[in-house]
Amino acid sequence: MTTNDDTPDEKKMPLLDHLRELRQRLLYSIGAFLIAFFACYYFSQPIFDFLVQPQAAAYASVPGRTGQRLIFTAPTEAFFTYMRVAFFAAAFVSFPVIANQVWMFVAPGLYKKEKRVFMPFLLATPVLFVLGAALLYYLILPFVLTFFIGFEVAAGDGTLPIQLEAKMSEYLSFVMLLLFAFGVSFQLPVLLALLAKAGMVTAKGLGEKRRYAVVGIVTFAAIVTPPDFGFSMMLLAVPLYLLYEVSIWVAKWIERDRFRREREAEAAEIAEEAKSKRRPADA
Repeated sequence: MTTNDDTPDEKKMPLLDHLRELRQRLLYSIGAFLIAFFACYYFSQPIFDFLVQPQAAAYASVPGRTGQRLIFTAPTEAFFTYMRVAFFAAAFVSFPVIANQVWMFVAPGLYKKEKRVFMPFLLATPVLFVLGAALLYYLILPFVLTFFIGFEVAAGDGTLPIQLEAKMSEYLSFVMLLLFAFGVSFQLPVLLALLAKAGMVTAKGLGEKRRYAVVGIVTFAAIVTPPDFGFSMMLLAVPLYLLYEVSIWVAKWIERDRFRREREAEAAEIAEEAKSKRRPADA
């Protein structure tokens, strides 16, 4: 017996209609990105200033430090740095529109129960990415930059001072790499929940492999974070471990929900068989 949950919401479309739909969604996505890009380029200086705030705070924390600045050593470096700032900001701003267009293209071919499965993950992905990026920006990055500035050497008798003169492009690359790494690492619950939904992992298995997960999380945090005597590594490793524990709880919930649905399906099948057996007797 089929129900509304067993069939896609819409009828099958010919291949050309699918291609037209894909072209329309791509045009909307590209249009949203371009509008966001030009708007972000107009505000690229304030956005870059926001990204530079941890560096400015690290400079200010050094007693007697003067000449706080970023430099560029090529005529086009500043221009292309602002272009990259606008690109990254536009990708972030236009993501909800692009994700919505992808969903509108894929959703008609999904079953209703599949929509119910993927919608929470689609909503959780940007939220967790922002949480990871915020953890880096507000907690870890100030300590990391202060650590690196600590390698400066003041002028002395017969010695020259050693000061950090960070380039615009290199600073932006450093910050954006860390932001991306922390944002992606916070997708751990989404990944494990999807694997649990597909039946590839179980809550019991995740719990039994907790010690290996701790080793993997610490190793990953040590690779991603800069070397500042393990402080930033722990700031990343602890939230990732907590997210791993959350993933175990989510996997348990998914398994209970799957068990409940299987019991309901079995009960419905038994009731249907009993009804079919009564029909000949009634006849």
